[in-house]
Amino acid sequence: MAASSSTVAPGALPRITILATGGTIAGKANANSAVGYTAGQATAQDLIDAVPGLDKIATLQAVQISNIGSQDMNDQVWLDLAHKIDEIFAGDQADGVVVTHGTDTIEETAFFLDHVVASDKPVVLVGSMRPSTALSADGPANLRSAVQVAADSQARGRGTMVVLNDTIHGAKDVTKSNTTSVQTFTSPNSGPIGHVDAAAVQFAGPATTQPRLTFPVPGKAPLPHVDIVYSHAGMDATQVDDALGHGALGIVLAGVGDGNTAKPVVDALSAAAKRGVLVVRSSRVGSGSVVRNAELNDDELGTVSALGLNPAKSRILLQLLLSDGITDVAKVQQAFGDS
Repeated sequence: MAASSSTVAPGALPRITILATGGTIAGKANANSAVGYTAGQATAQDLIDAVPGLDKIATLQAVQISNIGSQDMNDQVWLDLAHKIDEIFAGDQADGVVVTHGTDTIEETAFFLDHVVASDKPVVLVGSMRPSTALSADGPANLRSAVQVAADSQARGRGTMVVLNDTIHGAKDVTKSNTTSVQTFTSPNSGPIGHVDAAAVQFAGPATTQPRLTFPVPGKAPLPHVDIVYSHAGMDATQVDDALGHGALGIVLAGVGDGNTAKPVVDALSAAAKRGVLVVRSSRVGSGSVVRNAELNDDELGTVSALGLNPAKSRILLQLLLSDGITDVAKVQQAFGDS
């Protein structure tokens, strides 16, 4: 899809479409528990109605895509989101899109959309750490911030973003870092790309002029089968054998340190790579880059280095590459460098 060049008419409010998928931001407290709640109970319109003055920031339209906890996020919902966003932007129905989403897998959905939505109009994902009925729910303030960012002219050309707790993150690096804190999202390798408050949106720098790596929206769900193998002390090749036995076309290693793992696992992964299975070395550490041909010789093993991508995002990129018919190891490595 070609990038849109439309602009907001002078004096008119930006048009923002809110696509709701569920999550804690749409959750309601469980009467039988002091801390428990049920995700995905409030509707898109409920979320809008909970934020006084939101209609003064943008002209809003709400669409319910799903209403699930993000632990249940799946390929079909990803495709539904991508197709709906493409439809909205291709038809010039909005100047930006906000997706409400649970925080557990928000970074994965953001990364997927960043790589299949080619428009330069902003897509902003937002969630909350506390349900809508909590004493100090963070969802309304987060939603207001997300709409502010999506409505800001400076947001164009920045791809998909995640906004929570007054902080703007890019899709490539953002990750959840704490189980319950409202300040859970960080970008450990690059830092946030901006901040937002009630008065203004402030980006740390201009949008990049470098084209984003994007793929056609995959034709159908599920996406190609890619498994993550988690490295640990005392490990053998069982996880690798199990992934191959279940038909994995790709394997991502969540390795120790610089993408390393036990020798039996290295041998099994290399053998799989030489049979045509795409194998990517990532790390369980949480920050830093997995350096190609450093701790392990990727050239000899036939493997790909994830560089700065964590295992979950490495899996998605590998799925998109496989969906697009890209299986050459050198081209796959180039994609990880361009991601």
